[in-house]
Amino acid sequence: MYEATENLADRAYRYIRQELQEGNLTPGTQLVNRKLAERIGVSVIPVREAIHRLVSEGLVEHVPGAGAFVRNPNREDLEELYVLRDALESCAAAEAARYITPHQLDDLDALMVEFHEIRDLVQQRNEGFATPAQFHRWLDCEAVFHQIVIEASRNRLIAKVIREHSAVTLVFESQRNSSRLLTVELAERTCSDKEKLLAALRAGDGPLAREVMSAQIQRGCRDVLAFLRQQERRS
Repeated sequence: MYEATENLADRAYRYIRQELQEGNLTPGTQLVNRKLAERIGVSVIPVREAIHRLVSEGLVEHVPGAGAFVRNPNREDLEELYVLRDALESCAAAEAARYITPHQLDDLDALMVEFHEIRDLVQQRNEGFATPAQFHRWLDCEAVFHQIVIEASRNRLIAKVIREHSAVTLVFESQRNSSRLLTVELAERTCSDKEKLLAALRAGDGPLAREVMSAQIQRGCRDVLAFLRQQERRS
C-alpha cells in the first residue's frame, strides 16, 4: 500500500512539474488538489504529497489560509539566489577540481555536446533566439551540469544549503517562459565559458574553476535581470 501511494505521488509530481515547465501552470496560479487529482487520475492524497514536494523545492508557495500557488520569484528573489549560487557554486567548482571523477567528466562532456547542438539550432533560426522547446532543453542541461559540479565537490554542506534554498532549481525554472533570453550570442558565450570550466576541472585547477564559475554566474545574473527589465518596459 505504501509503495503504491509513493508511486502515485511520483506520478502526480511529474505531471505537475511538466505542467509548470510547459507553462500551463503560470506563476500565481492556485493549485487545487481536487481538480489536479481529477486531471491526473489519482486521489487527493498523492497530489497533496506532490505539492508538498514542490513547495520544498521552491517552485510552489504555500499561503496559510489560502492554499498553494505557483511561485513567481521577483527580481529581488533572483538577485539573492544568484548571490547564494555565486558564493556556494564557485566554492563547489574549486572543490570539484580536486575530486571530480572520470565518469563525471564524461557526463559533463556529453552535456557539452547537447549545449553545442542547441547552440547550432539557435544559430539556424532567423529570429536570433531559441524556440521554447530549445530553451527548455537548454535549461535542463544547465541544471544537470551545475548539479554534477556540486556533487563532484563532495561537500555535503554546500549541496544541502543549495538544495534547501532551491538555488539552482528555482533560478532555472523561473526562466521557462523566457525563450527570447537564449540568443545566439548568449549561447555561444555560455558554451565557451563551460568549456573553460571543464578544462579547469579536468586539469585539477581549483582557483581557475572557482574564477570561471563565479564569472559565469555573475554574468548570468546580469543577463537575466537585464532581460526582465526589458520585458517590464515592454509591458
